[in-house]
Amino acid sequence: MKTLIRDAQVVFPDGIRQSAILLEDGRIVSIDAPDSSRADEIIDATGLHLLPGVIDDQVHFREPGLTHKEDLLTATRACAKGGVTSFLEMPNTKPTTTSVAALHDKLALAASKCIVNYGFYIGATPGNLEELKCAKRTPGIKIFIGSSTGDLLVDDQQALERIFAETSLPICAHCEDESTVRANAAAIGGGQDYADHSRVRDNRAAIIATRRAVDLAERHRHRFHVLHVSTAEEVEFLRGTSNLITAEACPHHLFFSVDDYPRLGSLIQMNPSIKSLADTQAVWQGLLDGTLEVVATDHAPHTLEEKRQPYPKSPSGLPAVENSLALMLNQVALGRCTLSQVVSWMCEAPARVWSLKNKGAIRVGYDADLVLVDLKRSETIFNENQLTKSGWSPWHGTTLTGWPVRTLVHGTTVFQSGRVIDGPTGREIEYDRP
Repeated sequence: MKTLIRDAQVVFPDGIRQSAILLEDGRIVSIDAPDSSRADEIIDATGLHLLPGVIDDQVHFREPGLTHKEDLLTATRACAKGGVTSFLEMPNTKPTTTSVAALHDKLALAASKCIVNYGFYIGATPGNLEELKCAKRTPGIKIFIGSSTGDLLVDDQQALERIFAETSLPICAHCEDESTVRANAAAIGGGQDYADHSRVRDNRAAIIATRRAVDLAERHRHRFHVLHVSTAEEVEFLRGTSNLITAEACPHHLFFSVDDYPRLGSLIQMNPSIKSLADTQAVWQGLLDGTLEVVATDHAPHTLEEKRQPYPKSPSGLPAVENSLALMLNQVALGRCTLSQVVSWMCEAPARVWSLKNKGAIRVGYDADLVLVDLKRSETIFNENQLTKSGWSPWHGTTLTGWPVRTLVHGTTVFQSGRVIDGPTGREIEYDRP
């Protein structure tokens, strides 16, 4: 099938200009295609901008084992609505994704359910080194250097040294120092208020673990990606690291601070925790100056009933995939960043960091994973309109300017006119590496 997208303002890697894009059999086959090009479908994109589909490299979609919170179908419906055409999912499901067999089981499950493209990390444990060395169909290895579920916590230095020394896949990590977190919790009796979460998981816990992980990567010459940077100290430290090291920010660390706990309580309880307004500003500056390359959500839904439990029983995590692009487009409307920067952070950089094949840019031969956005469209986020199974957003009641209006995965429209078009359209992501 051929599709012609006409009269869009297209965001290319080297700038924005009006163009016509011809798609065929799921790929981009022509840029600046003539209006006379034969096509089965013509999309009039007058007044809209065409972006590569968003790649979210950090999500928790809860399947298998925790599907009362979210599942691959509900999560990818939310992705389609939000302009996210590819995701990379974390291994802390039940059972955990810590073996090649479990990884392949997840890929098979996704093939029957996912509306958008999918990839799954393999999780490190203190004793699964051989599994990590054998894994192929994955973007990389995830290490939890801090609290996690099951046996996913890897805090032993000898185990960490072997993982960095003996594996070849890129590594990413959740960096919070476990001993610091435990000492902080003990000092305040475990905490009684949601705001205590940011005292337990403080700046020191984050920077200690980030320094430790980067030291391992630098010494072993291993590609390493720092997930969800939350502190000014981390941003400053990362400015001095080598090109082996990449890092990212999440919307909750860009848009919330500890000042928001009285209003939102556990709805913004996250690991790593929300930090001060000064930290939020530092994370933003890290994005703007290139110290942090990626914006990802860490989408981690829980039911409202679970979130309303008193601290510390309340779980950490919030849903974000269906609003992340709009949140960043609103920053374009406010003049804080440019549309090209948003595309770099949410499309080009994650494709580059994880060596995703034929994704992240609008180029001939690349996959036709695309999103049309209306930079003038204004909408308000409401809990009742959320497609995530959890059914809520910490941005409930927030009005944003700039929204995705049509999403295509491999050239097939999966979201249009406020409606998701169901069907397992997504494909397993391929990786461009030896």
